[in-house]
Amino acid sequence: MFKIKSLILLLVSFAFISCSKDNSRKFEQKYSLGYIGGEYEGLILKNYISNNLSNFGLYDENSDLEIKPSISHSSSIYITNIDNTSDRMKVESRLVAKIFDRKLQCVVFNFEESLSQFYLFADSLRYISNNRAEKKIKEQNTEELVKKFINKLMRSKNECKMNDE
Repeated sequence: MFKIKSLILLLVSFAFISCSKDNSRKFEQKYSLGYIGGEYEGLILKNYISNNLSNFGLYDENSDLEIKPSISHSSSIYITNIDNTSDRMKVESRLVAKIFDRKLQCVVFNFEESLSQFYLFADSLRYISNNRAEKKIKEQNTEELVKKFINKLMRSKNECKMNDE
């Protein structure tokens, strides 16, 4: 009886092993990072992109595929209802990135996406919470946009686009 139970367990374990496979994708293409302007916001963007690329094994300073990203943030009053019971500030972030192939001298990938959030703000400029909330939202938007960019980048084919489409 013991031999039969052991053989059944062995057979089941072979079935589990044969059904499982390594789905980790090995990326042959690596990317370098071009100049990013924008002072503090550009520094945050550079850190997020370089960290994410490194985590997936996609970063190489000497690569011919160069990422040229830029980020912009804009703030505006956000009206939510007719009676204006609360003041809200809408922060919209926009990430634009192109991947340029230096060998072929063409753009191989374009990315453009926007994201927005809002916060309740105090009526005075003296309140530091307004500045902190805006800074935190900008960082969160940047992080989410970079995640979307990396996800699309990993599924891209990196073929030359005609006329910078």
